[in-house]
Amino acid sequence: MSQVQPTTADRYQRQTLLPQIGPSGQRRLAQAKVLVLGCGALGSVIAEQLVRAGVGSLTIADRDIVETSNLQRQVLFDEDDAQAGTPKAIAAAKRLARVNSTVRVRPLVVDVHSRNIERVVDVHGSERPDVILDGSDNAETRYLLNDLAVKHALPWVYGACVGTEGRVMTILPGDGPCLRCIFPSPPAPGELPTCDTVGVLGSAAAVVASLQVAAALRLLLEGRSGDVRLTALDVWTGRFYTVDVREARRPECRCCGAHGLDFLDAPAPPATTLCGRGTVQLRPVCQGDGLTLSVVADRLRSAGAVAVSEYVVRCALHSPAGVSLSVFPDGRVLVHGVADESAARSLSAKLLGT
Repeated sequence: MSQVQPTTADRYQRQTLLPQIGPSGQRRLAQAKVLVLGCGALGSVIAEQLVRAGVGSLTIADRDIVETSNLQRQVLFDEDDAQAGTPKAIAAAKRLARVNSTVRVRPLVVDVHSRNIERVVDVHGSERPDVILDGSDNAETRYLLNDLAVKHALPWVYGACVGTEGRVMTILPGDGPCLRCIFPSPPAPGELPTCDTVGVLGSAAAVVASLQVAAALRLLLEGRSGDVRLTALDVWTGRFYTVDVREARRPECRCCGAHGLDFLDAPAPPATTLCGRGTVQLRPVCQGDGLTLSVVADRLRSAGAVAVSEYVVRCALHSPAGVSLSVFPDGRVLVHGVADESAARSLSAKLLGT
């Protein structure tokens, strides 16, 4: 007996009962294009809720692979993904295809930086999103995204979470404050707690991500007419604080006032320490045609246990103990088990010549 496929009306029946959405709103969502930048604790919840809500097209851009430490809070991944070291964007897309096959999910295994963000977002092309949701785990990427959004008038939803606390804000370039109107400069190293120093509660990330999704759906359905609010919360104490910030735009703002795109115009740093663990990402110095993973695998076999997929080569090194490498076709290298950038660069140069 053939399986009966659910209709669109069946799938979204509870959602279309909402007066804020209705059948016409559901049709608008089916035409929407959304980009999620980062697919960790925030991004994985965001992506799942958007796919279940029925957005037409979802692009997921993430640079990392799934590890066991992710499973406490990153809801799209399982132990098999961690064991295989699957790129998060790929694992997320496979999972989401089983959740809602009617949504087009486009995974991008990519490190987003100043040299490529306009290409990743496809600001002038057919994949240009209606809204971008911030699932990143670092201030550098958020301020870069803010520059891009101001330059190209792209709405985005900021989200951040550490410990049991979080913040959410919708940013509408030209119709309200940008990120730098509220937070003029990124925090200095060590100035604020991070997931490295205080951890993160999975339920806090889920609440922040849910608020981001609600803000994005409202934007897709109602346009730019709604409130622009900054919400701060602590799920442990149950305290929420929301303020309307539409009038908080500053004429002297370095970004949206003076049109200084400091982060978009800056060169990408050659190395970055990833949040939450001892891993350093090394970017390729030169942009070429990429690497042949089979060649990389052969080169690393004498140094440790090698596993190869179409997306990444992983090598658990014999020495130093507890250190491993993940090498991507674009030339990026993740050095796991090393927190010092110079040590990571030295190890990569020794083993890969990069």
